[in-house]
Amino acid sequence: MRVVHCPVNTAGVPWTNVEALRRRGVDAQLVVFNRYTLHSEADWSLERRGGFVRKQMTQWSALARLLPRTDVFHFYFGLTLVPQSAQFPILAALRKKSVMHYLGSDIRGKSREELASGKKAGAQIVGSYDAIRWVPEAEMIPPGIDVKAIEPSLPGDRTRPVILHAPSSRRRKGTAEVIAACEGLEADLVLVEGLHHDEAFERYREADIVVDQLNAGWYGLFAIECMALGKPVVTFLHDEAVARTERELDTRVPIVSATKESLRARLESLVASASERKRIGAESRAYVERVHDLDSVADRLLALYARL
Repeated sequence: MRVVHCPVNTAGVPWTNVEALRRRGVDAQLVVFNRYTLHSEADWSLERRGGFVRKQMTQWSALARLLPRTDVFHFYFGLTLVPQSAQFPILAALRKKSVMHYLGSDIRGKSREELASGKKAGAQIVGSYDAIRWVPEAEMIPPGIDVKAIEPSLPGDRTRPVILHAPSSRRRKGTAEVIAACEGLEADLVLVEGLHHDEAFERYREADIVVDQLNAGWYGLFAIECMALGKPVVTFLHDEAVARTERELDTRVPIVSATKESLRARLESLVASASERKRIGAESRAYVERVHDLDSVADRLLALYARL
């Protein structure tokens, strides 16, 4: 099976999936319009430049090169290599399989009409049972990470724990409320911003408590990585998504759910108990091993491709 993932590497998820498939012996590659600064990984970057016509010529040339040697086109973020009005009819005519993989902000708050084009793909994927409410017909495949490559670093016993918050956007993550909730606590708040992922990840290791976000309603890769480290994570979760996740996956979501109003109380209880921090941290590591392990994600992708 020859699979092309394209045309972006949003949050590094496409590259991670390509690596997971390669570990399963699949001929997989990532083709992107342009390399991102933070997630520059790709097998082939089209280096799109210039105006609309020049960019289209670059994209069509790439499609012509990829079509004869690709069985499955795995698209991300609601994007395709060429305009969707042409992309899906071409693939159907040539009996090529396709997948549209949504990553969160590309579907959140959009109408069924705005997301209708994704139905032209052979299958649609979302990464959580929170996101599935926007695309009810999609398959849920959680984002994967190489859990085995991450050495756990459970919270310590210090009486003044470190609370870490790493906002990609202060407004979207509710950073002002996080700062306010931490004022007066017997803890030290550390904000991680503007760092390369490798450097930021080492900061995560030093945390005793991690606060993700207070607005989105579910967790992302930052929380997954911190749980893999064995950190207790506090974030805002939609109750119905938690209930369905626990029912469908037969496990308990160990994240400490908090709203802007309840964040202070959640943090106070964690600051006061080192044993509770360790307990939740250990449960978090076990959860990620079960739900977000890269190998199990690869198996789910292969099973989906087989059904197309």
